[in-house]
Amino acid sequence: MAPSMRRIVERDRSAYHARRVLALALVMAAGLTWVGIPWVSSQGLFVRSHGVAGAVPTTPDDPMWDRVAPLTLPLSGQVITRPVWPTPSVTAIAVRSVHNGQKIAVQLTWEDRTKNDRITPGTFRDSVALGLALGDAPAFFCMGQLDHYVNIWQWKADWQTDIELRASLDRRTDQPGAIRRFETIPRRVSSVEALLGGGFSTLTPTQYQGRVQGTAQWNNGVWRVVMTRPLTTADQENEAPLGPGRAQALVVAVWDGGIQERNGQKAVSSWLQLVLDPIPSF
Repeated sequence: MAPSMRRIVERDRSAYHARRVLALALVMAAGLTWVGIPWVSSQGLFVRSHGVAGAVPTTPDDPMWDRVAPLTLPLSGQVITRPVWPTPSVTAIAVRSVHNGQKIAVQLTWEDRTKNDRITPGTFRDSVALGLALGDAPAFFCMGQLDHYVNIWQWKADWQTDIELRASLDRRTDQPGAIRRFETIPRRVSSVEALLGGGFSTLTPTQYQGRVQGTAQWNNGVWRVVMTRPLTTADQENEAPLGPGRAQALVVAVWDGGIQERNGQKAVSSWLQLVLDPIPSF
């Protein structure tokens, strides 16, 4: 075979093998994504919201969560604006999600040695937040930016405690002969505050509080929080669109009140994609 022809054959053979390797990589990536195992690409990480039949789980200990593979996200300190926070205590968080075509549920699990569910002088709350980009282009991952806003769901441990204490008090005062005393516990509609961020120091509560609900458990140094919201959007401008078959840009932040984290002093992820399964056909 002539040298020039040999080079052409070898080049075609190399291209053929390269195409096979690329095709195999794509098939593996699709398979891993389908079963809930993350893979890294130029587009970042994906977390799958699995389509399920029936009601979505609303508590952290629902057995359905055991059937959903988690995506473990690395977290880093916020070092963009002062006061910077380069060494947060929480360095990873596990994310799971399911939806049933009407409502979505997200479970967040992370290690925290202390339970901080009160705010007193010199102490701060434990907290976790999901930031969902509004619009097609992801905003700045910490707090959004002007014209690139972020819809934030922030669960607060002290709000969770308020709701639990209020429920316990209501059960006692509903008993015959019980005396209702001066109320000191707030009547909160949810342990999750729905917010709009357009840059540092721009947080604004949205109009429809209570659409995002939260429940949580702390046990043996681990927080497990579940947030739920209807997939339908009540506020087109300030509420992130969610729907079967849709991909939504998502970012996660965690605050450890035990080491006085608050505001910009937090652990954050980079942007990832929350991908909702198409409407399941059961």
